[in-house]
Amino acid sequence: MPEDHDWEAYKVPPTRTPVSERTTSVPNPVNYFQTAFNYVLDTPVTLVREWIEKWQNKNKFYYYHQKFRRVPDLSECLEGDYLCYYEAEAQWRRDRMVDQEIVEIVRERLAACKQREGPNEFQNCAKEMELLAQVTKAYQDRYGELGYHGNARTCLMKQKHRMMEERKAAQEN
Repeated sequence: MPEDHDWEAYKVPPTRTPVSERTTSVPNPVNYFQTAFNYVLDTPVTLVREWIEKWQNKNKFYYYHQKFRRVPDLSECLEGDYLCYYEAEAQWRRDRMVDQEIVEIVRERLAACKQREGPNEFQNCAKEMELLAQVTKAYQDRYGELGYHGNARTCLMKQKHRMMEERKAAQEN
């Protein structure tokens, strides 16, 4: 806008005159109800809420960024150490969920690339296809054929049998 205003073109509306407050000798009951409401209900609730917010600000908890410490693998647990077994099982389940999400994210990236590129998908999305093939092969090597009820022990046994087969094949060659 220009610095100098044309006051004739843009007239300022007249200001309203303030309404004079009527004063009576009878007090307004609404004021009493408002004051009673503020002291009885609003103030205690506000104080409690402020106290809770102050307490929460001291102890920040981000549930969506929860970090677990790495625990020993099932192969490192001592015999009869059931707490270690439980922690290793929980760690394995978290790792499996993370690996499932990695596969799903790579799959979504490939689908987005195919959608974006159209008929040139084989040429322009080769890198994503190769990455998906690597990720799914690694997931199948580790968790394949375990089923829904697979656990850390069966996964460890599967890896052990696979390593034994690879050693046997290397010795035969």
